[in-house]
Amino acid sequence: MSLPAPRPGLVIRHTFLWSHERAAGADEAAKDRPCAIVVAARVGGVGAVTTIVAPITHRPPDDPQASIEIPPATCRELGFDAGRHWLRLDELNRFTWPGYDLRPIPGRTEDFAYVMLPPALFERLRQGILTLQRARQTHVQDRDG
Repeated sequence: MSLPAPRPGLVIRHTFLWSHERAAGADEAAKDRPCAIVVAARVGGVGAVTTIVAPITHRPPDDPQASIEIPPATCRELGFDAGRHWLRLDELNRFTWPGYDLRPIPGRTEDFAYVMLPPALFERLRQGILTLQRARQTHVQDRDG
């Protein structure tokens, strides 16, 4: 088993903790899901890698401004099922790579990553998160503590 290097745009399998789960007192997420790495930065240029991920979900967004639908061709490339999938912009998890919540892809016990998001889709994700952060509409759950 070898872990992938964390890179922005890489889609990994992660036990993602939603803000409503944390508000209800949970320390652990209800399920594993694909998540896109948004940030992977070494603290002080050396040592631990701080990683921030955005979840991918089947659930249609309550607020269309807080999600991006993933095109069907990209879903196929990622190996997802035929359903619709959204990248959430308003919910993020932060952890030190690889952390305790990195999980293997179902049916592929040696793989922890799918593939990279297309650059244009990653840029839409990044810009969308920045826009919501400026409006103070993001929830970031720290998964290290």
